[in-house]
Amino acid sequence: MPDPRQPALPAIKSSDTGRPMISARKRIWGWYFFDWASQPYNTLLLTFIFGPYFAQTATAALVAEGMDVELAKAQAQAYWGYGLTAAGISIAVLAPILGAVADSSGKRLPWVWFFSALYVIGAGGLWWTAPDDFSVIWALFFFGVGLIGMEFTTIFTNSYLPELHDDPNERGRISGSGWAFGYLGGVLALILMLALFQAGDTGRTIAGLTPLFGLNVETGADTRIVGPLTALWFAVFMIPFFLYTRDRVDPNATVFKLGAGVRDLWRTLKNLPQHPSLLAYLGSSMFYRDALNGLYTFGGIYALGVLNWSITEIGVFGILAAISGAFFCWVGGRIDRRIGPKPVIVTCCVALILTSGLIISLTPTSVLGVTLSEGSSLPDIMFYVAGALIGAAGGVLQASSRNMMTHQADPHRMTEAFGLYALSGKATSFLAPALIALASDISGSQRLGITPVAGLFILGLILLAWVKPKGDFQT
Repeated sequence: MPDPRQPALPAIKSSDTGRPMISARKRIWGWYFFDWASQPYNTLLLTFIFGPYFAQTATAALVAEGMDVELAKAQAQAYWGYGLTAAGISIAVLAPILGAVADSSGKRLPWVWFFSALYVIGAGGLWWTAPDDFSVIWALFFFGVGLIGMEFTTIFTNSYLPELHDDPNERGRISGSGWAFGYLGGVLALILMLALFQAGDTGRTIAGLTPLFGLNVETGADTRIVGPLTALWFAVFMIPFFLYTRDRVDPNATVFKLGAGVRDLWRTLKNLPQHPSLLAYLGSSMFYRDALNGLYTFGGIYALGVLNWSITEIGVFGILAAISGAFFCWVGGRIDRRIGPKPVIVTCCVALILTSGLIISLTPTSVLGVTLSEGSSLPDIMFYVAGALIGAAGGVLQASSRNMMTHQADPHRMTEAFGLYALSGKATSFLAPALIALASDISGSQRLGITPVAGLFILGLILLAWVKPKGDFQT
């Protein structure tokens, strides 16, 4: 959270916005609340609740059609991967263009409002994914709409980071604290989901309650409610962001012009070779963030299919991972402030490469290739360890990465830069899901389907060698 010992930026003056003054502390807290509001899409929908529910329901539908159980599990994982691929391509194409338009016009908040609406519509629509009338296409459509909304609001809100403090070294602390705050929001939302709604094998939640509102377990309503819950959570907790965030008046701003935005983007892309550090960083983050998203996206599905966990067990696993992430993001932000983001990113990539290898080695009867006695709990324990490592290293990696982008980007084209950052994250965002989907299809094994993730982390780590800690634009 904001460190009171640190000097704050001046408040936004009423002359800048035509509205009452907003203190620097309120602006920081408003910015933090975006992470708090948006994190449940990743925690509840992408990884720990809806993702496994999709895999479970799609698998059941395929088995009912006569497919072998193991092949059905791999096919369901492949469907999930192909759906994420389609959403990722859409984000990759539009992100830098809209970022350039926003920079040219000086207006970012209208875009945040628009994509926030998509977030709410997509998440809320997941209620209509009951098992008896389950449609893979519609489930992926609603999920994709919400995911696009979440990713684009992230692009525009990230671009406000350099405006929160004059000292570039403090951005790492602010980014890390924001990510930690977001993880806490994800933890609380997940606890509420498991305690009040998600029924276990006994028909009761982990708090020993029947699902709230009399939700019918037979129709999956106790799980499907995660969509409306996530939508409501976002709508409520985005209020501080909209109250305390303003676009600064830019005397050189133009009206919204798509053509001008595209031309500005094309000029930036043509000039990228003149900024080798920025180019190398975009390439590096493209691979390691894609790998991390692969771990987040398929972690719950992997536990469901390989280790035969229940959705409730996966939720508890998610709580552990998120708590670990919150603590280490807070710590990592302070380390980032002291030594800079690049060493933090390198350390996290190495940790995630080793964690990926651990996950790939796990089966119900073996760990790291060592065969265990029947019924051993060690594979489950090691997967919990892997989850804590992913939460810790993954959260710190993302927080330091968005801070690194503020060092690499042209300070006058920050939204466009974060659009390029999203492009680098989404240009190959189809790659990890597609490679996992293909590996799952070809091998017929969920476990072997995860292997491409380690290779993507390694590629990202190699490209970091060409990244300057302070970038090309700072002297």
